[in-house]
Amino acid sequence: MNAGSARGSMRLRYMTAMVVDATGSGMYLPISLLYFHHVTGLPIVQVGTIMSAAALLSLVSNPVAGILVDRLGARAVVIGGYLLRAAGFACYPLVDSPVPMFFAVAVVALGDGSFPPSIQSLVAEIARGADRDRLIAAQRSLRNAGLGLGGLFAAAALGWGSDVAYQAIVLTSGAAFLVTAGLMRTIAAPPPAHDSTARIRRGYRLVFRNRPFLALTLLNVPTAFGYMVLSVSLPVYVTQDLGAPNSIVGVLYAVNTIGIAVLQIPVSGYLTRYRRTRAAALGGAVFCMSFLLFEALGLVSSDRALIAGVFAATVLFTVGELLHGATASALVANAAPEYTRGRHLAVYQLSWAVPTALAPAVLTSLLALSPAVMWLVLAAGVAGSALTLTRLEPRLPRQAVEPHASPPEPSTADGLAKPAALEPSAPGLPGAAPPGGVRR
Repeated sequence: MNAGSARGSMRLRYMTAMVVDATGSGMYLPISLLYFHHVTGLPIVQVGTIMSAAALLSLVSNPVAGILVDRLGARAVVIGGYLLRAAGFACYPLVDSPVPMFFAVAVVALGDGSFPPSIQSLVAEIARGADRDRLIAAQRSLRNAGLGLGGLFAAAALGWGSDVAYQAIVLTSGAAFLVTAGLMRTIAAPPPAHDSTARIRRGYRLVFRNRPFLALTLLNVPTAFGYMVLSVSLPVYVTQDLGAPNSIVGVLYAVNTIGIAVLQIPVSGYLTRYRRTRAAALGGAVFCMSFLLFEALGLVSSDRALIAGVFAATVLFTVGELLHGATASALVANAAPEYTRGRHLAVYQLSWAVPTALAPAVLTSLLALSPAVMWLVLAAGVAGSALTLTRLEPRLPRQAVEPHASPPEPSTADGLAKPAALEPSAPGLPGAAPPGGVRR
């Protein structure tokens, strides 16, 4: 088998693993609260409190995963995370009270927390340059499709209306994690890169000395809050503040999910012609427009115009996600120095984990204060992040900004790659491609 065929086979196995993982997750996620309420008889509020408390452990496993990725390699940490989650799910049918529930969910939370930095590091190990963008795009697309498929399986199983259906969903989800771990085991990822200098100098202190990367991390926080709108505050705003029918919430979620599943690969393939910073910033600008449109719907009185406006704003939100999601992930993976990639990506993941934990409280509080205030705060946040990202561009490594840039130079003594100077920026995202170069 030639090198190209071997890479194709490896990526096929990787994407198959992502589909299996997402299908299992998609079966369980819609019933996570209902499952423990059903099997333990505990009130929903208590179930939610226990699950949130256990989920806080994911903030602990995130930095630990960064260290393990740098020492053991990304594939080993990815497999370990899947095995942890499979073990936790295997314990779920044994839960009958709050304390066992906390420990079972905590095991799964530890696996969940290790996933983002380790899977991003694995992608960075098995793909380079514009291939990373394409692989991340394919991953996002297939994961969305798998989540939707899993949700359909869960709906069909729950149609039986029996205890067996709940247990079957949980055990099938756990089995999916085991199968995914087995598929990941077959991926021949390169060993972690080490040298004598890296062994001495590696550590989180290097991450905190990398100011451009820290700026990139902080800039993601407002955007991460924006991503949470679809699942946290939009359903409440659309149904209670705008008076739209409850059934529209599921349709809006389907528009977003199907849009990502169908369009992410072609959109990301097209965006590899441009600088990642510009594409991600454009995504932030489109997010801003969608939030402003959602805010303006509060002034609409016609039911027909309201429904059309809600769908238009959701489509804009989906376009923003298509432009920003995979591109920003590739930008960050390429901005992280190789020897400390695990730690860098673990720190970056906090810019998602913290907003995800705080979003229910923050967004609902802003919504209760004033829907207009919530949308304007979100719009200002993503717009500010997008603008600042373009200004940060010259301080980022060339291989992070440009999908087709040459591989980075060897690391310096402190373990950080030297940022290469960028060519003068051309205005706007679209433009003519220079001969043999990247369209800016």
